[in-house]
Amino acid sequence: QVQLVESGGGLVQPGGSLRLSCTASGSIFSSGVMGWYRQAPGKQREFVAVVTSRGSTNYADSVKGRFTISRDNAKNTVYLQMTSLKPEDTAVYYCNFYRSGTNYWGQGTQVTVSS
Repeated sequence: QVQLVESGGGLVQPGGSLRLSCTASGSIFSSGVMGWYRQAPGKQREFVAVVTSRGSTNYADSVKGRFTISRDNAKNTVYLQMTSLKPEDTAVYYCNFYRSGTNYWGQGTQVTVSS
């Protein structure tokens, strides 16, 4: 079993930055794929970014060049550095851990981009 706890959300002005963190506890963290997803009000949850156990990354087109995902296996933590934030980035951001056909989700952290 894997438990995920996100932190770092909040209210930020357009153009600002935030860093989200997700710390995993339980099973072996370093062997899985970590990712971030988000869900805006009235919309489906969507992919944001992912980082493999070897450090390969992939991003949604909407966040490329603005967001950076990274992981620290020693701390069982994945980060999402968000810059140049836009109002359309407003959503609940969820941490995801995938391994051996099983998805684990955090409880989500709210990010609001507004002036």
